Amino acid sequence: MDKREFLKTSAAILVGGIASNLMSAEEPLTNWSGNYRYHAARVLFPNSVKEVQEAVKSSKKLKGLGSRHSFNSIADTTGDQISVKNLRELKIDKASGTVTIGGGLRYGDIAPYLDQHGYALHNLASLPHITVVGACDTATHGSGVKNGNLSTAVRALEVVTPNGEIVKFSEEQNASAFPGAVVGLGALGIVTNITLHLLPTFQMRQAVYENLSFDHLEHHLEEIFASGYSVSLFTDWQNHRATQVWIKEKIDPGKTKPYPPEFYGAKLATRKLHPLAGHSAENCTDQQGIPGPWYERMPHFRMNFTPSSGAELQSEFFVPRDKGYQAILAVEKLRDQITPHLFITELRAIAADNFWMSPCHQRDALAIHFTWKPEWPAVKNVLPVIEQALAPFDPRPHWAKLFTMAPEKLQAQYPKLADFKKLVAQYDPEARFRNEFLEHNLYT
Repeated sequence: MDKREFLKTSAAILVGGIASNLMSAEEPLTNWSGNYRYHAARVLFPNSVKEVQEAVKSSKKLKGLGSRHSFNSIADTTGDQISVKNLRELKIDKASGTVTIGGGLRYGDIAPYLDQHGYALHNLASLPHITVVGACDTATHGSGVKNGNLSTAVRALEVVTPNGEIVKFSEEQNASAFPGAVVGLGALGIVTNITLHLLPTFQMRQAVYENLSFDHLEHHLEEIFASGYSVSLFTDWQNHRATQVWIKEKIDPGKTKPYPPEFYGAKLATRKLHPLAGHSAENCTDQQGIPGPWYERMPHFRMNFTPSSGAELQSEFFVPRDKGYQAILAVEKLRDQITPHLFITELRAIAADNFWMSPCHQRDALAIHFTWKPEWPAVKNVLPVIEQALAPFDPRPHWAKLFTMAPEKLQAQYPKLADFKKLVAQYDPEARFRNEFLEHNLYT
């Protein structure tokens, strides 16, 4: 299945099982962008939690597999991969204001359903094509100075542990382990369902401004990122400016005002834009203040379209937001090394959380995201240079994207790492879910 067909298929809401057997994929799988080929001996597609339990007990080494949107080896194994694509439970609990969903559902699957029933999620990623479980397991984030990453909506999760048992983590059950289990990096077992906190549904709109000078970030970084519910700055690192500013805001009937023609010197766009200059904006969510439901404005890209540029690589580094301007200037100095291999960089703000392995653990963050051209040898050479430039700001890389940071430097960024390792050892004492990625980055 090619990428376009994959995204087309993922758009449908399919609550219930998909007819397939617990069997291996016919061909080796690659990740979403095609830059990484998995090494699994088998890929299993269980249709139920019971079949997940059977698959886990029958495998000596294994990893869970979601929408394959990771750009590195975090979901790889030389044993068995267990795809949760057929686990598609969806149940709203009005009494608790939560929804419980199966591990195979994507944000684009559940968002329209929630909206139809009067509910919303607090945050979404820029791409609605990713699984909820995979996004939360890696602390994928969305944006907003008051918005925690996607995992902060989690109220409970059920995991099939290596012995085949189902363990529930929540603030009521296994409460002391809950902050370590939510962003679990696939180390505890297979997450079969997850429960999220819901908000009442709401409408949003977004506008795009062009050419904001970085000079304004020196004294107004917080105000700029707080100017909407969710704000993104895009830059090619040339000319000391953000080429575009995307401002997404809730519509408050009777209080929402027209967009001003300028925003810190940036000009209000008069046409719909793609973050990449010269690309058609057809794939993007509506702009120019056109109202729409939350799930059709918070993402940058529409569910039924191939997002961004297509074939690409991604890296992302989280720095403390109070050091954000200095971090931006440090990267900007590398512009002539970066730009030849770059599609675009996005700058976003995310609120702090308390999950042990989250890049936003106990600090408000500025995320510096790089969407690279598919030129891995060149990108591999420039990543250490970026990481070195960001070193004074204690960067934490996105777990599911490309980085080259030395394990000892990465581990030093997580004060609860020892507790996380104890948790993993408790539930996976034989290290059956430990793969090369975890071994290298957390145990070296």
